[in-house]
Amino acid sequence: MRAWPVALAVLPMLAGCGGGGAEQSDEAITASDNASRHDGKAECRTGGARAWARECQVERDGDMVTIRHPDGGFRRFRVLTDGRGLAEADGAEPVKLSIVGKQMIEVVVGDDRYYLPARIAGQRQ
Repeated sequence: MRAWPVALAVLPMLAGCGGGGAEQSDEAITASDNASRHDGKAECRTGGARAWARECQVERDGDMVTIRHPDGGFRRFRVLTDGRGLAEADGAEPVKLSIVGKQMIEVVVGDDRYYLPARIAGQRQ
């Protein structure tokens, strides 16, 4: 896992964020982030899909986060307590994290990509 100074928000349900990187503006990402904190879904691209869609269900139970894909697949992550973000809980593919906006990270595992809200060290809330 790439060690970014990222501490994930402590929320009852970790939910996703919209858009990403060069594909969407910071304003659009922020607007999507505000909406997503309440519906339990994340913007995602699974199985190598080209388009982002708000169709992945995000569940949080303690330090475990499960992201369920619309096709029935899922990814499971462990929230790290040392401020580095997430680590893979199942499987052998490593998690890669990138900061993509204010209070937002991109999580990449294999061909799957997700945008999730995060509390990022050094950024104002």
